[in-house]
Amino acid sequence: MRIRHIKGSEEAVAASPYVINDPMEFKGQWREKIFLNENPLYLEVGMGMGKFIRTHALNNPSINYIGFEINTTVLYKSLKRYEKLLCETGLLKEGEQGLFNLRFIRQDARFLADDFSEGEVDRIYLNFSDPWPKDKNANKRLTSPVFLKLYDSILKNDGVIEFKTDNEGLFDYSLETIPACGWRLDAVTRDLHNEASMNQGNVMTEYEEKFSQKGNPIFKLIASRQK
Repeated sequence: MRIRHIKGSEEAVAASPYVINDPMEFKGQWREKIFLNENPLYLEVGMGMGKFIRTHALNNPSINYIGFEINTTVLYKSLKRYEKLLCETGLLKEGEQGLFNLRFIRQDARFLADDFSEGEVDRIYLNFSDPWPKDKNANKRLTSPVFLKLYDSILKNDGVIEFKTDNEGLFDYSLETIPACGWRLDAVTRDLHNEASMNQGNVMTEYEEKFSQKGNPIFKLIASRQK
């Protein structure tokens, strides 16, 4: 579905104190320069409207979060929801910024290695990524060897990827590709919401809420590098 452009969204996103417009400048220094702490760093690649990462940031103040979203209009809408959340929770006061453990980047995931140094990231979330169903577009899938190589270059040795989707074809592809690239599947389910051990503490995205209400199963896997 085509997203209607919102006039002025580019300027609003660029001016937001929560958006990092020059992420390459902070490579290797995200904790010191942006978050001013030594807490773990978690990324969500392709965050959409951002409910997932907003909720995590609110519930886990001792973890730093960065949400990636390439679509300016989608990021603009996410920022408006974020600011509304901060006002509703009393975390946004006049002249101040809200949650200091959450920032956003408008950028394609292909540039992750330009933004983060080796071993700088603790966890990567991939939620309901574009399945790119045609074989000719396989390298655009966020669980393709191309992207797994990027994740490998920025994750800590014990870092993990958490991947959720409602697309069984993409999930099957991921189950084959991830181990073939030297990763270990630590947990797998084809029905997340009925798998008590994996669903505990699950934070749903807007997309996940919509499709699970229709009775669609949600697939999830957790992967780490082979030792």
